[in-house]
Amino acid sequence: MSMILFLGCVLCRSSEDDPAMFGEKITLKEHNLTLHYFCLLTSSGVYQRGKENEGVFGFLVDDIKQEVHRAARLTCCYCRKKGACVGCNKRSCRKSVHFSCGRKNNFIFQFRGLFPSYCQDHSPTQSLCVSSNLSLPNSCSICLEAIEPVLSYSILKCPCCHASWFHRDCVQVSVSVLFLLCCAHHICLDFLSESMFCCKLPVRCQRQAHSAGLFFFRCTLCNNQDNFREEMLRMGIFIPERDASWELEANAFSELLEVYQHCDAPICQCNNGRTHSAKLGYFELIRCCLCGSRGTHRKCSELKLDIKDWACSECTGATDGKASLVTSPKVSSRRSWSKRHLSTIHSPISSKRPMTSVTNSSPEVILQTLVTQLGPHSAQVEVSGCQALQAGLNLVRSPDFEPTCSLSVRFSKEQEDMFPKSLQDNEEVAKQYFLKLLVQQIQSSVVFEGPEGCKNLSLDSLALREDLYFDIGCLLALCLVHGALIGFFSPGLFQCLFNFPANCPLSIDHMTPDMQLTHNVRMIAEAETLSDLRDAMISSWQFLELAGCNRLVNRLEEKEEVVEDLVSFTLITRMQLPLQRFREGLQTLGVFKQVQLFPSFYSAVFCEAETPLTAQTLSKFFTIRLSEQQEKLNKETPIVSFWRHFLVECEVCTSYVAFKSSMEQAVSHHLHLLPAVGERGADQQKRNISNLL
Repeated sequence: MSMILFLGCVLCRSSEDDPAMFGEKITLKEHNLTLHYFCLLTSSGVYQRGKENEGVFGFLVDDIKQEVHRAARLTCCYCRKKGACVGCNKRSCRKSVHFSCGRKNNFIFQFRGLFPSYCQDHSPTQSLCVSSNLSLPNSCSICLEAIEPVLSYSILKCPCCHASWFHRDCVQVSVSVLFLLCCAHHICLDFLSESMFCCKLPVRCQRQAHSAGLFFFRCTLCNNQDNFREEMLRMGIFIPERDASWELEANAFSELLEVYQHCDAPICQCNNGRTHSAKLGYFELIRCCLCGSRGTHRKCSELKLDIKDWACSECTGATDGKASLVTSPKVSSRRSWSKRHLSTIHSPISSKRPMTSVTNSSPEVILQTLVTQLGPHSAQVEVSGCQALQAGLNLVRSPDFEPTCSLSVRFSKEQEDMFPKSLQDNEEVAKQYFLKLLVQQIQSSVVFEGPEGCKNLSLDSLALREDLYFDIGCLLALCLVHGALIGFFSPGLFQCLFNFPANCPLSIDHMTPDMQLTHNVRMIAEAETLSDLRDAMISSWQFLELAGCNRLVNRLEEKEEVVEDLVSFTLITRMQLPLQRFREGLQTLGVFKQVQLFPSFYSAVFCEAETPLTAQTLSKFFTIRLSEQQEKLNKETPIVSFWRHFLVECEVCTSYVAFKSSMEQAVSHHLHLLPAVGERGADQQKRNISNLL
């Protein structure tokens, strides 16, 4: 016997299918369950205990069934039917309702945190601005219909400008967002009829506005986004956390990618017609560099082959013949590819911002401006073994992470034997050791490539998926503020991030050595004849095709242009998203802004590594004076040799464990060589060395 599927929501018992009012209607055929997403979110007895791909967006099926059984015993205070799964969040209030009944009777459902709900008696309210300079509006700023300027469940206002008042239904369907987005993207507004601009908007408008999503939701008058969004969430407005549906539609804005392809010269000399454009030569179509809506073949306007920037007669006339023909930039502009900001950090400052001179500020003053941002509170950092990077990632990915907190580092007790005693007793020493270890492990992580001390960003798909570039940038900002030295950036990476030195083109020397892409570009750059150049380009045709540089070259002089384009593609174009997220991470505690203000000072901080102390350098601090007597000389020579080997062992050991092991072995095997003082001098020295370790 086949099972009959119940199409109504098991929580509210309604068969309505209105995503704007009830959320997505979800059906699990194998469990005979149908429910509204909003009913599930606002239910008082069910929580998201699974992963996103388990059950219904993390709500386990067994938990949902238990909630259905719980709600079956509760009666709705409005319709008097069973199944009231939503309760008022006020502890003393015993009201329980169906989600649909609560919406009809002025219940407020907050779609954030644990999704609390409030009845009409305990719901949050808005306060009226008492400024004498502000006149109360008489119409809704969205639908423009008349309203009574009295704050209530159905009448809301913007918390920022206090001048934008609107109906709750209007802001829920967010028709203003639809209008702004259509204007911003030049979408035709013919379908917005006059009947849509009323409080009870038709279904078609609701569907369009509901699809606007979180990233286009803002006040219609003052254009504030953050405060307005937070206030509307508090007042029970649901804002879908997704991009606008028209942004995700395939080829929605394909016409914006089309370029003008027509020769507008009075007499076109191209045999293939005015729309033909060769890749190179006299019959390549050149578009106006000012308007982009006029074009010409080089031959038709008597332009030379090296001319790439041309202005049409309309633009030249509009500028009185003084049109500025600026050559194309050698490095493409760096813009954010995503409207999603995973942190509260603002977007990076434009590289065109004027840079302040550092001649009047000392290095101590510059660094002190960063340190003053740290507050009195501290954040605990638990380090397991030598895994400083993992401990740092756990810190910045914590939901309650606050960058202004000072760091309190503690190494795990089960690993105490791996570290000196000073790291366990002195918090400042432990923190500095952790920061130094963290910088070393960041340098060796997958987001960087290149030789030691001269790293470029690498392109790693898994790191992009996990947003590791942002996290690493945030950690490096924290390291710098807390006193650690970076010192492993390559000059090319620093220039890509901060545009310093300004207006200086990148070259092959900025690319990562010993990489296949660098080898391909160097082969092209070192070609001495046209034949060698073509052979080098043929051998690297896949890379050239990817970079958009796979074209026929007719002169050896074109080599420089090809190399320049390849370098720009390798270091900038293909790395736009990693660079963008890395910059946003560096904005933690204002580090990115500070570096832009003092780039010459910070270039040394990021790019110049501190000179390591070697055994040879340390040995120069001492002068060895051997005895002239042969008997004493025979005893002193092995001791000198021992201490020289001791320094070398200290230099080559990469970890404290290896250092401790080698020192214990040296002490046990060569203890007789240590100069003794008194009868029990050797035993005393052994104890001293053991205490040191």
